[in-house]
Amino acid sequence: MISGLLLVMLAVVVQSAGAGLSQTEGDGVDSALELLKSTKFSDRLRGVEQLATSGHSGVLGLLSELLEGRLFYIKKGRRLVIAEEQDGDYRIRDALTGEPLGVEKARKLRKINLNNAMRSRINALVAAIDLASDSPSTRLDAVNRILDHYDVDAVAAIRPLHAVERDEQVRDAMEVAIALADLETGSFSQQVQAVAVLQESVHPAVRNGLVRLKARAGNPELARMIDKSLEIIDARLKVFAALETLFFGLSLGSVLVLAAIGLAITFGVMGVINMAHGELIMLGAYTAYVIQRMMPDHIGISLLVAVPAAFCVSAVVGIAIERGIIRFLYGRPLETLLATFGISLILQQGVRTLFSPLNRSVETPEWMSGALHINSALSLTYNRLYIIAFCLLIFAGLILVLKKTALGLQIRAVSQNRAMARAMGVRSAWVDAMTFGLGSGVAGMAGVALSQLTNVGPNLGQSYIIDSFMVVVFGGVGNLWGTLVSGMTLGVANKFMEPWAGAVLAKILVLVFIVLFIQKRPRGLFPHRGRAAEG
Repeated sequence: MISGLLLVMLAVVVQSAGAGLSQTEGDGVDSALELLKSTKFSDRLRGVEQLATSGHSGVLGLLSELLEGRLFYIKKGRRLVIAEEQDGDYRIRDALTGEPLGVEKARKLRKINLNNAMRSRINALVAAIDLASDSPSTRLDAVNRILDHYDVDAVAAIRPLHAVERDEQVRDAMEVAIALADLETGSFSQQVQAVAVLQESVHPAVRNGLVRLKARAGNPELARMIDKSLEIIDARLKVFAALETLFFGLSLGSVLVLAAIGLAITFGVMGVINMAHGELIMLGAYTAYVIQRMMPDHIGISLLVAVPAAFCVSAVVGIAIERGIIRFLYGRPLETLLATFGISLILQQGVRTLFSPLNRSVETPEWMSGALHINSALSLTYNRLYIIAFCLLIFAGLILVLKKTALGLQIRAVSQNRAMARAMGVRSAWVDAMTFGLGSGVAGMAGVALSQLTNVGPNLGQSYIIDSFMVVVFGGVGNLWGTLVSGMTLGVANKFMEPWAGAVLAKILVLVFIVLFIQKRPRGLFPHRGRAAEG
């Protein structure tokens, strides 16, 4: 085992190492690389430690690639390379210099595997290197990695750095790591102090350490302190678990709102039961897929381009449906239901013909990947955060359109009293077409958002059509605020019920609740106002 002092020295050496070292410079690099290729895990572990103390500038990257399982060597010549799979073969580059070496067959490469001891040691070494970084966030990540893969020797490297650390957040994390070490090896007074420090942390390693100490604690007073600390930690964990469930509920609610808000417009204004609404969502998702295939080198930009493109595609299809079929069926809701159901089947089969029945995947841009780590017990994924923000943005945009534009004024007039609006010169047929196009376009944008949460396939829309109608009816037909409130409410309710009822039973319970609610308030949470509503 490498000592804690050696880890500190390692961090300083790596930080001061020159960036221009070649692969053969630095003591022990060649022998360390040879040891990595050994069939014995003990030799590989010695190779890792020799490589880490060599001072080579490429050490950190190589160790990280080794952890990710991308370190190989070519069987012929035994050259060490980083390999990434590509269409069954591997694109390779030199392990230390990063020099591209082309594409190699899988059978000509051998992977350098790790065991748990090696993985733990590499994590400690990488953390020790990062502890010497000038960036507080990098140092904080290093301390958290040490906590995630707890090692007493690694924690020993933190002790001399804790006194000189200036960043408060990093210093607090170091204090937790040191307290954990004191739990294992400290005196009674150090253990008592460590328990008091650790009750403020929710890191999994902290709770595990306290449980271990309680199991072997011979002092009743220390055992009582541990019990109290565990109670405090468990209470905080419950709060963070509830917050995480609330976040997932709001993200699900945002998806429901995005899927339903276009339907709320068409259903509320025109009274059309559009069973093809889910397929309009599907078209938006496929638009995102097609644009991403057209812009493979600009994934982040392609998703932004896909939003207006999906709106246009779904809006055009929606207007075509309204002008070609639905306008002949106004006043006959059962026939519009059957007609739009037939349209949904046609759109599904059309997509199967063009793209095949297989699901497609839309790649997540880098700026939507990862998570916002609040603490060890609470992380908020960026893709869901962006979808919540996107939902609110779309909602605000629709409110502005309906309240501040001539089209919005005409839509509101037609929805409240169609006959009077026509008498005032409003072209109700044109308003119907534009309204259906607007609702369909919003459904297309919802499809772009859904492409970041699930695979894109011909049946994508079928998963959301029933939920969309539930949201619209519960919120109040034609009321956007009702759609927002009902969508968020149903999403949160689903997520809070799932842990004890299961996903399927939770949906059934929500449906039963809506049925009972509609018995008491037939017009939903926010009833639609106007003479049309009275009739």
